[in-house]
Amino acid sequence: MTRLSRTFQTAPAAVPRDNSAKFLDSGLTSEGFQTPDWLVPDIEDGTAPSMKAEAVDNVVDRLPDHAPEFAGEIRPRVEWAYDDAAFRERGTEQVRRLAGDVGEHLDGIVFPKVGRIDDVRAAAGVLADAEREAGLADGALDMAVILETAPARSDLREICRFASESRLAGLVFGPVDYTAELGGRALHGERPRWDGLLEALSNETSAAGVVAFGGPFDQLFHERAGVSYYNAEGYADQVEHEATIGIDGSWSLHPKQTAQANRIHTPGSEELDRDLTKIEAFNDAKREGTGAVVVSGQMVDEATYKNFANTVLTVRAIDDAHPEQTAELYDDDLLERALSVELA
Repeated sequence: MTRLSRTFQTAPAAVPRDNSAKFLDSGLTSEGFQTPDWLVPDIEDGTAPSMKAEAVDNVVDRLPDHAPEFAGEIRPRVEWAYDDAAFRERGTEQVRRLAGDVGEHLDGIVFPKVGRIDDVRAAAGVLADAEREAGLADGALDMAVILETAPARSDLREICRFASESRLAGLVFGPVDYTAELGGRALHGERPRWDGLLEALSNETSAAGVVAFGGPFDQLFHERAGVSYYNAEGYADQVEHEATIGIDGSWSLHPKQTAQANRIHTPGSEELDRDLTKIEAFNDAKREGTGAVVVSGQMVDEATYKNFANTVLTVRAIDDAHPEQTAELYDDDLLERALSVELA
């Protein structure tokens, strides 16, 4: 089964406004390409220290009404830090409250600032305990961790391998805290891209069968001659780079970013038609007893076939969860081919 993970949108669960759940409400009621695959009510960095309790209350209050109709998955980000016991204690209580009050509406929990593998195991234990206390089925809630510390980077392979024996579903890159912990500098106003880390993240998560998300792009707006405008080009450049190296999805801070990332991580019409044509030709060749075929100058065999099949499986998963998105992107004939073609 293809797991949709094109977008990881954090939404502050409480902000100092008349409606403190404004951004949470916006995420839960989003439509079309602005609906994230993973909505992350943010109880950590996106919420002021004085509003943490209200943030949890907002999640507990809003989910029963909105979660059943929400087309994506919901995973709150709680407080946690490998080097701060107070953060871990607060995070433990937040996980217990969320699992106990709205566990049936959650898909999992996001733990930030994890350290080495033992710390990840500890977070998994907290979630398992909360799950049992809430009377939820074993494994009902999965977990994702944010890779934003030196110890976690050092144990990246071990953390990913932990997925085979645990509920670990995904890793997310947190470049801001990671850069700060390593003493990196934002020369010329920009942080490092950390290409080596992203490539390692893509490799290790792929080997372990868990999903990977890139880090946030916080240069949301530019200003020129007194006019502010959304930085669509800058964000698209980052997301396209992540997609090129096999990062499954991208971190979104704003509905406009979610719409962009969902589109970039969704196969386009030309890509889908190209890959369907190669699958169809390969299927014909197999029926005729041939193990490979050349289509548009490219050799299509069992190995390359899998790449093309992944395109179709992704489209099918999107159509299951968001049929309005596939209806907008593809004409009826192309979509019907994707839904009906035989995949080995």
